[in-house]
Amino acid sequence: MGEKVKLIIATHRQYGDIILNDLYLPVQVGSDLNSTDLGYQKDNVGDNISAKNNKYSELTALYWAWKNMDAEYIGLVHYRRHFGGKNYHHGKDRLSWIITKSELEPMLDKYDVILPKKRRYYIETLYSHYAHTHYSNQLDVTFDIIKEKYPKYVNAYEKVINKTSGYMFNMVIMKKDLLDAYCAWLFDILFELEKRLGTQNLDAFQQRFYGRVSEIIFNVWLEKQFENGVIDKKRVNELPVVYLGKSNFNKKLVAFLMAKFLGKKYQHSF
Repeated sequence: MGEKVKLIIATHRQYGDIILNDLYLPVQVGSDLNSTDLGYQKDNVGDNISAKNNKYSELTALYWAWKNMDAEYIGLVHYRRHFGGKNYHHGKDRLSWIITKSELEPMLDKYDVILPKKRRYYIETLYSHYAHTHYSNQLDVTFDIIKEKYPKYVNAYEKVINKTSGYMFNMVIMKKDLLDAYCAWLFDILFELEKRLGTQNLDAFQQRFYGRVSEIIFNVWLEKQFENGVIDKKRVNELPVVYLGKSNFNKKLVAFLMAKFLGKKYQHSF
């Protein structure tokens, strides 16, 4: 086994706030689709699915880490979303809010899985929110695949999909053996989903639904690990999410309400 812990930062562009230290490894996603060299680790080296980045988003970085990295714990964050540390919300410099290696490593003796704080929709279930903002058939076909390939996960899926909160953003830090198990399950499902749905002639934003489906079904996988006793809930920790760059809450709220009540699908990230 290599290092104790490594967090990869999925990014498609140079970003001034990217943290360059021995905890973080920026990974240039979609390197097969873009000849620009950002100077970061590319996701098209070794066993990879870089060419799927326009559909799978940050999951091409996760796949690369799964297949090519050696550390006791591996995590995924984004160029604009990170886990918060002890200085979260202290001071104006958001970089100082982000968890450091000296803060993270002691947690790993107590926790096997570290996740972002749950995202709560209050007036929506995970399914209804997805159906309003994206296309519900994507989840329906995913459920068909789970029923066929992983029937023991059916109850977990039905339980999760009716919740009004969940772990989102594909952000996670996990022990490598758990990550191996999760990724084997996840990509088996997504590759079959891709065979059945392709791109569905969607616009560039909506065709990245494989990454969005994974946000939902990560919760399904986790729920089943709890049920089976593979993961002890006491060994799961939640951390706040630090947003770098611009985030417009008002526009996000308006888009959310328009999706729910007027059927207007999301057209971009917020």
